[in-house]
Amino acid sequence: MKTGWYHLMALLIVLVWGTTFISTKILLLNGLSPENIFFYRFLIAAVGIWFFGKSRWFADSVKDELLLVLLGVCGGSLYFVCENTALNITQTANVALIVCTAPLITAFLSHLMLPSEKLNRFVVQGSLMSLLGVALVAFNGHFVLKISPLGDFLSLMAALTWAIYTIVLKQLSNRYSSLFITRKVFIYGVITILPAFFFHPLGTELSVLLRPAVLGNLLYLGVVASLLCYFFWNILVNRIGAVRTSNYIYIVPLVALIAGVIALNEVITPVAIVGALLILAGVVWAGRKSIKNYELRIKNYD
Repeated sequence: MKTGWYHLMALLIVLVWGTTFISTKILLLNGLSPENIFFYRFLIAAVGIWFFGKSRWFADSVKDELLLVLLGVCGGSLYFVCENTALNITQTANVALIVCTAPLITAFLSHLMLPSEKLNRFVVQGSLMSLLGVALVAFNGHFVLKISPLGDFLSLMAALTWAIYTIVLKQLSNRYSSLFITRKVFIYGVITILPAFFFHPLGTELSVLLRPAVLGNLLYLGVVASLLCYFFWNILVNRIGAVRTSNYIYIVPLVALIAGVIALNEVITPVAIVGALLILAGVVWAGRKSIKNYELRIKNYD
């Protein structure tokens, strides 16, 4: 498969992830808690992925199995609990900006931990350019930054956990199939969120879950945004690298802004448009080096 198809796949995934904020907001308005939303979302994905085919139950070693647990925590339960809790504490703009430092954190950690992921000036420059664009999009012309130590810390924790998820995923993707890894992420994500229900019981009434708006958005989050997107995202990390894949995360706030304009009648400002252009330019700039090398590497898989 040509490199361009992988980048198109990454773009489609972040387009879906950018719209999940709307679905989550609708579910919150219907009385579901952040923990409930994550539990049902990953439970649907964990059940649905069994239809993709059978695979092994456990990894080759205890160490690898523990790394899969870490993926379920960092790419699932802990990430979503940190992000959704932060949204209830601090401004959405703060959360969007801080969480979108994940690609930059991934780039630096990958440079230290993964021999194949060398940091170069294009990645750093493109990441900083996109991060500036994210700031302009997140604030959308209203530059009011309210410091919330706990909310901002949780946002940073979400960014860090996603960076760890991406790096560990890159390591395991060389030894296990994407189907196996994705299935374990969903299973361990569901298992590790269960302790949260000791503090916030899972008590959603069946009548609420069967509301068309609730059921439809849960299925969208579970089947499309989780099952399909995680599966293909895991393939991308293996094929085009952790850093280049992560850079597409910068586009998520842009998609969320556009979705808000369409679905919630929110207003987009000229400042946000400039930010959108910076995001796109930054993603292109960060991925401009070693494209030929990646294409040669990918041919080995085909």
